Amino acid sequence: MASIIVTSGKQQGEFLPLGRRISVIGRAENLPLQILDDLVSRKHLRIRFDEASGKYCAEDMDSRHGVFVNRRKLDEATVLTDGDEILIGTTMLLFTNEDIEDRESALSHYKKYGEHMRVTRLE
Repeated sequence: MASIIVTSGKQQGEFLPLGRRISVIGRAENLPLQILDDLVSRKHLRIRFDEASGKYCAEDMDSRHGVFVNRRKLDEATVLTDGDEILIGTTMLLFTNEDIEDRESALSHYKKYGEHMRVTRLE
């Protein structure tokens, strides 16, 4: 299954295994992944698993500041792919197809992902 990893801020390394269900992310205390960011709505982002396609979709839950996937503001449900970066408020999240088991695994996965994204300078 897939996971969401918090990649910025005080919560860096926190993660949410998504499973085959609907997951809501936001500032509310009762959510499976609470984001402590003043620019995040109580219920900000919904990620749902689509049984028919076997893919995950991200949806903005009418948040005040919007949801951005790979720097594009969401206007409708958007299919997520491995490595997509999701910005809510000032908090960056990473979508991965991997099932993350613990905080150490989440940080390790994020570090490996970051190494792949590093720009190589040619001189």
